[in-house]
Amino acid sequence: MSSNSGLVPITRAFLSSYYDKHPFPSISNDVFRLSEQLRRLSAGLLDATLPLPEGERYLLQEVDSQPPHKIDENMWKNREQIEEIIFLLESSHWPKLLQQQSTPEDIELARLLKQLREKCGHILKVVESFQSKNAENVFNTVMTYMPQDFRGSLIRKQRERSEKNKKAQVDALVSSGGSIRERYALLWKQQMERRQQLAQLGSAAGVYKTLVKYLVGVPQVLLDFVRQINDDQGPMEEQRHRYGPPMYALTKLVLNIRLFLSLSWWRFEDVKLQKHQLSILEEAVNVYISELERFIKFTGEVFANSPFFVTAEEAGAIEANKNDDYKEASVRAGTTYEVSLEVDSVNSYIAWDFSIAQGKISMDIGFSIEYTNSSGRKTLILPYRRYDSDQGNFCTISAGNYKLIWDNSFSTFFKKALRYKVDCIPPVVEPEA
Repeated sequence: MSSNSGLVPITRAFLSSYYDKHPFPSISNDVFRLSEQLRRLSAGLLDATLPLPEGERYLLQEVDSQPPHKIDENMWKNREQIEEIIFLLESSHWPKLLQQQSTPEDIELARLLKQLREKCGHILKVVESFQSKNAENVFNTVMTYMPQDFRGSLIRKQRERSEKNKKAQVDALVSSGGSIRERYALLWKQQMERRQQLAQLGSAAGVYKTLVKYLVGVPQVLLDFVRQINDDQGPMEEQRHRYGPPMYALTKLVLNIRLFLSLSWWRFEDVKLQKHQLSILEEAVNVYISELERFIKFTGEVFANSPFFVTAEEAGAIEANKNDDYKEASVRAGTTYEVSLEVDSVNSYIAWDFSIAQGKISMDIGFSIEYTNSSGRKTLILPYRRYDSDQGNFCTISAGNYKLIWDNSFSTFFKKALRYKVDCIPPVVEPEA
């Protein structure tokens, strides 16, 4: 990869040297032991004469398959299974016979199930918080290298809009009665879309082609990194190599916990749960939560400090932000200066950043924005006001012509030296499925 202003190239070998200093303490052998015990207990609940329900059949296949390769996909898988387990542990989803709690054994079992549900609710919040912080850290780190003017603000706004669209998709699925599995399939698809958009930013492809033309001075090493960060042999492969195995073991355990619970509910009327089985289940949940929390705490600290990027100062980003990509114009006394932008799509962002060169006398200039639709009708978008400098943006609600007007007609003697940059960023278009 290329280097920029002393920026150390980011490679798998470079990350390896960092991870060498941070080995993960081995995962508890109890994780493997309990996975095997639960799998044997589940096998004992199978009956060749009884066809498995579709959900349990799919789950059985998943338990006996290899976990996903990527660490973040495993984290999503764990979060999904925790929600499925919480669903099974809710009293309204217990077997009808257990809901009646007609025996002392059932009452004791109900007490245990409620405790396990509380513990699973706790670890679900831990996982959600970990994922949210990770996503924000990655985005903020990348944004450190973006120009710290209106262009960076627009990228943030486009991201916020994209995230709102994603949330609306999930809400619509839930409202239509979508299952937990369907919801997480959508969430992972959205995660891959974020990854695709990051790669597009690095290669100046897709919707970011227009956007990247702004990014004069962004270190090439950053664009290279975001383009190939998740390649099979890219930097993240070293992370998967070091920290993937313990995550895979935890994925296996949580799948086995869910499988045993699901099959137990399915066969509850025919096969009574024994005390030793409940003891194994309780221990499995406790070990899983303890080890997952330990893994999250460790990887959260290690990943947050991973040397994916050096400081913006070292990367030359500060110098890049001073790049002379402004235009200059001399606005004579009694005249105006105009810039027209043709906008093809609603929800585009029009942005500006300008200043008036100052001398011994304080100088300012009038500024306004006017919209003209296809029939020629004009609408004032930003009312006239005088500024010595200004920076701003707005989201368009209609396609058409937008005219930015700098007005020096009030001046009788003084011309104004205007330094400005304006542009229109199109809306982020979500990739098609």
